Amino acid sequence: MRVGFGLGFLVLGNCIYPLCFGCNQGEDGQTVEVPHSVSTNKEQISNIHNNLSYVGKAAKAYRPRPPPYFRGYTLPPDHPCNRFTLPPPPADKKRTGPRPCPVCYLPLEEAIALMPSSPSFSPVLKNLTYIHEKPLNRKTEFGGSDFGGYPTLKQRRRSFNIKGTMSVHCGFVKGPEPGRGTGFDISEKDLLEMKRCRGIVVASTVFDAFDDVKSPSNISKYSEQTVCFFMFIDEKTESSLKRDKSFNRTTKKVGLWRVVVVHNLPYTDGRRNGKVPKLLVHRLFPNSRYSLWMDGKLDLVVDPHQILERFLWRENVTFAISRHYKRFDVFVEAEANKAAGKYANASIDFQVDFYKKEGLTPYSTAKLPITSDVPEGCVILREHVPISNLFTCLWFNEVDRFTSRDQISFSTVRDKIAARTKWNVSMFLDCQRRNFVVQRYHLADQEKLKKKRTPMAILPPPALVSSELPRKLTNLSQVVSITPPKRQGRDIQLSARSQSLNVTALHTKTL
Repeated sequence: MRVGFGLGFLVLGNCIYPLCFGCNQGEDGQTVEVPHSVSTNKEQISNIHNNLSYVGKAAKAYRPRPPPYFRGYTLPPDHPCNRFTLPPPPADKKRTGPRPCPVCYLPLEEAIALMPSSPSFSPVLKNLTYIHEKPLNRKTEFGGSDFGGYPTLKQRRRSFNIKGTMSVHCGFVKGPEPGRGTGFDISEKDLLEMKRCRGIVVASTVFDAFDDVKSPSNISKYSEQTVCFFMFIDEKTESSLKRDKSFNRTTKKVGLWRVVVVHNLPYTDGRRNGKVPKLLVHRLFPNSRYSLWMDGKLDLVVDPHQILERFLWRENVTFAISRHYKRFDVFVEAEANKAAGKYANASIDFQVDFYKKEGLTPYSTAKLPITSDVPEGCVILREHVPISNLFTCLWFNEVDRFTSRDQISFSTVRDKIAARTKWNVSMFLDCQRRNFVVQRYHLADQEKLKKKRTPMAILPPPALVSSELPRKLTNLSQVVSITPPKRQGRDIQLSARSQSLNVTALHTKTL
């Protein structure tokens, strides 16, 4: 009887759980049912903590031990996001520029509940360490820096030979720990806070006072308490920020951003310095699981949990970036950079020729399912697993060796790693990126626009000097019947214009 009662209770328990929570077996790669909720991140979410704690208790009581790796999930067939399609482009053919498009996010509570409890699988590479050189070896063929080191071309080739255990250059080579005497130095207090980030980190940077700092919006209370928001700035930006009313000097915050002042910057170019937190965020936040990087010119307007669920967890990928809205070929991108004066033309040509000798070819449909070789690199979504960490390390090394235009080196690093593993990068539409971040103009561009919008002062017409003109004329033709001398070219236009103005002024005076 006891055995029967126990089996009955076990069966009953297994029946009750799916009714309450659905078949939440996403980590085993099975279909996962989510509640059909119509709530959004703009609605009240005061019950999230209670609901999540209840789910956690139920999972602890009934669910089996989670697998060692997250294997993805699929939404139910009748889920609205499975029927979601992008609307057609606007009918107005003149509107050809980039613009946002709709994205099917899950309601916030569902996205939080689907956050994986286990890391994703890292193909081939299991253990990744980073090279620390003291004293620094500067013997290399070309390129490199005291911050990123001077790896030889032989070391570069070895870094693309993916193995189970690897040690590679990945910035911060002068010290055992990033931020301490390595260049890109950070205070002990900030470093301690960065180590405490164990879940999701949202990071951005503003150097050379190039942009203004704006706090993310539409962020849930739950994410405000669990997600780390870090904004890295230099001393010049700090001086400018202190005059901003939104900056809290006591908490060192601008809204949700915790502002971190970086000292001893490794490069003289602010844009190259920005590549450090952009590509090496896993080194600055060694305990975080996921990161969302965004350029300083962007405003985040969607909750990070919903973004990561849509572009990482639902797709079962560890690295996602939007593709360029217009260009998808590295050779075309290089020419566009040269035309815009983004970098020295000779340096861009040298880099492209180097890649061409290694086998780089123009993009074609033969590369499908890869849809583009050129990213719009202002937003990066990633999980910090060894293979994705290796990708950004090697991508940073290319930026350190060649030009700082990371769009040029992206596909070379991606394709070399993909050739050795089954890992690849997910590239979503640029219009989808524009759905969750809003782009602002740089400060210099904002000042230019203000000057253009300032109306010009309208001066009154000059007063007539002659006092011999009659107060009233009965026949205006007596005054304007003077025939001017013949003129040619530009003088004809100037003469006609001045004559018209004189007639108007005279007619006004006489009336």
